[in-house]
Amino acid sequence: MESIGLDVHRHYTVYARVDETGRVLARDRVANEELPRIIDQAHAPCRVTLEATGNWGYIADLLQPIVDELVLAHPLQLRAIAAAKVKTDKIDATILAQLLRSDLIPRAYLAPPEVRDLRDLLRLRASLVRLRTAVKNKVHAILAKRGLRVPVTDLFGRAGRRWLAEQVLSSVHQYAVQAYLAVINAMDAEIARVSREIDQQAEQRQQTRWLTSIPGVGHYTALFLLSEIGDIHRFPDGDHLAAYAGLVPIVRASGGRARLGPITKQGSPWLRWLLVETVHRAVRRPGCLKERYERLRRRKGTAVATVAVARFLATCVYTLLSEGRPFAERPSGSRRDMVERGR
Repeated sequence: MESIGLDVHRHYTVYARVDETGRVLARDRVANEELPRIIDQAHAPCRVTLEATGNWGYIADLLQPIVDELVLAHPLQLRAIAAAKVKTDKIDATILAQLLRSDLIPRAYLAPPEVRDLRDLLRLRASLVRLRTAVKNKVHAILAKRGLRVPVTDLFGRAGRRWLAEQVLSSVHQYAVQAYLAVINAMDAEIARVSREIDQQAEQRQQTRWLTSIPGVGHYTALFLLSEIGDIHRFPDGDHLAAYAGLVPIVRASGGRARLGPITKQGSPWLRWLLVETVHRAVRRPGCLKERYERLRRRKGTAVATVAVARFLATCVYTLLSEGRPFAERPSGSRRDMVERGR
């Protein structure tokens, strides 16, 4: 079986084909749309690998139907294995092909197209909200320049906008505020439109009902969790899901001694953000999550408590999705504030 390594760029790919002995059969640069032709030139069944960066989804959809196996390589782990002093596109493609031939490729999750589309939809909403926040901060900055203090909680609510309309600003600042408000109004409409689509998709999935039983989890968060996790059965347990979210500590072991450092922050940054944001909402209401958070906060501080509860939430999410049931809290005051076993 031939092994093909692909060093993928935005509009072109450098490929390397090797046989079972490791002999390089071909190595060249082609346009991305011409990659199926390269596969057709293989004289035997072939496997293909590429790194999980940039436009890997497009390449995977293009090649998966016509190759015997497509392996998605984990970029960070691959860098540790295939470090080279001389680095070119052809060398990278050849290293990928040789590692694939030897079954040494560190694999990443090859999410199917429907999961990738769901991720893009939910990340679209998150990106729009962040852009809207940035524009709102521009308005606050203008008011700060004029020494104005906002007397309401939400400057962009009805009361806040009435107050804003009454302020005397220079013509330039007045024009800027009106322009920013127009952008915010447009983004509000787009966020609402995307949110309606998210709600429709959430209502069609049984899994979202299990996840929304967790305090602080709504339709948006539940669907976002599902899109970032993908197939829950690819994780052997909840600790591996927490590691995928980058919520486990770095372990440095030497000479029989182990020292724990800060969390790794590797894996899915979106999943880590979701779990931490869920903690911020969950600890505002009574329940086992708030109790666990308060116990840790008194001993370890706010930051450590937030991360610890986020990691605990990851194990809860794993239990709910793998066992197919809603969240159930222990009676208030119980020290064992864990998800109950389904009966």
